[in-house]
Amino acid sequence: MTDHPYKKAEDRAFWSRSVARGFDAGAVADRPPFSLSRRDRFMSAGSCFGANVRRYLDAWGLDYVVTERPHPQWPESKENAFYEAYSARYGNVYTARQMLQLLQRATGEFSPTEDHWVARDGTFIDPYRPGLAHRASSLHELRALTAQHLRAVKQAVETATVLVFTLGLTEAWVSAADGAVFPACPGTVAGEYDLERHLFVNFSVGEVAADLDRLIRLLRAINPAIRVIVSVSPVPMVATASGRHVMVATAYSKTVLRVAADEFAHRHPDVAYFPGFEMVLWGHSGESPFTGDLRTVREPVIAAVMRGFRAAYIDDGQEVAGPERAAESPALSEAVAAAIDDDCEEMMADELLPVDR
Repeated sequence: MTDHPYKKAEDRAFWSRSVARGFDAGAVADRPPFSLSRRDRFMSAGSCFGANVRRYLDAWGLDYVVTERPHPQWPESKENAFYEAYSARYGNVYTARQMLQLLQRATGEFSPTEDHWVARDGTFIDPYRPGLAHRASSLHELRALTAQHLRAVKQAVETATVLVFTLGLTEAWVSAADGAVFPACPGTVAGEYDLERHLFVNFSVGEVAADLDRLIRLLRAINPAIRVIVSVSPVPMVATASGRHVMVATAYSKTVLRVAADEFAHRHPDVAYFPGFEMVLWGHSGESPFTGDLRTVREPVIAAVMRGFRAAYIDDGQEVAGPERAAESPALSEAVAAAIDDDCEEMMADELLPVDR
């Protein structure tokens, strides 16, 4: 008689042996389809949880690509420093469609019809970076700054050998004119909501998968050597416009993203799925991975996830310094804190949140 398939399975195949006890973050990720080294150049994008990538890579002495910094004349305030947490100053990128359109704009393939908002004081706002501290004094200035930003986005892709992209949401607000995705509902961070011009969408598995496939094709067109590590943010939604309970809406969103990310990685040999989502939710016995708001991931949990990331992709034999937070600059600390705290665009959907906190 032949032994059944579980007889010789590794410990990582059993919940009791690899999750309930003996949890090892370095053993969770599947064997990646490619290996990385200290010679690789990293860029990152994605939702608030993805903002942690840069500070850990910096702390480990790895090459993190930065192609855009604030102009000395217009420094960002602490409140919206999250624009500094990534390779270029795009801030949090919550959906696959938003990331795709960012690259399409950078390559000249897409130009949104709704390309500016006018504030009450007469200054001009970038609808796709509505939280920027500096507001242009003229439409000419705004478009010049936008062109500079998009060149920096393209340069980051051209320079990097690895993109770490964290999917965050399926819900988005788009322009009725051409489907351009805003990072936040108009009227929350800036601008004014218009029922006729602004539409709510909730992307399906098929739509997210199609956007990711188009994204990898565009990335390859810019830089044929780039590889992608995709993950899903474990952070629940701040608010939903779906009409459902926010807990149910969050479950739908994360499930869609998780399935789409897995299928994406299986379709492309230069894409790997990193299970940070799973490691946060289930890799910690006896205590919540979140702080009291049930959204913010505790620092020790983030550290464990990033150790798992390093073990999976950058096992260079060097000892990991710790605590990692000590190695980062104060400016980067503020940028990451803003990206994951109640200063980022998503948090503006809940007007009561700053009061409650």
